[in-house]
Amino acid sequence: MSVLHVIFKVGDGDYALPASEVLQMEPYEGATHVPGAPHFVAGIIQVRGRVVPIVDLRVRFGLAPRPPSVDTRVVVVQLGDRTVGLLVDLAREVVMLEEKQVQPPPRIVSEGASGFVRAVAHEGKRMLMLVDAAKVIGEEPIHVS
Repeated sequence: MSVLHVIFKVGDGDYALPASEVLQMEPYEGATHVPGAPHFVAGIIQVRGRVVPIVDLRVRFGLAPRPPSVDTRVVVVQLGDRTVGLLVDLAREVVMLEEKQVQPPPRIVSEGASGFVRAVAHEGKRMLMLVDAAKVIGEEPIHVS
């Protein structure tokens, strides 16, 4: 089975999210600071009439923050009824990944990445880390038995 993914860069890493979770990608022009928000929340922005919190993935992934550039993007994701923007260094690519390209991450990667990386995939000559968006934003889905 093939699944369409949005590819983005954070630092030197290439990451991916299923396109089904991505609403849109927007240029980043800054955010309004929210007092008391977690350190990885850059603030809030307005996207098509909606107030959206922005998670800075550089900070969330333990990298130093850096000033926005012309390449900085907000990848707006929808998880259930929650909409969140992910601040990334670059996002301009969409690829189809085959099931055979995707595999679980090595244990040291999954443990070291706080569960943010749910799988890895080979795409051409690069390695993509498939992100668990719910864990990144701090809201894992609740499973009811």
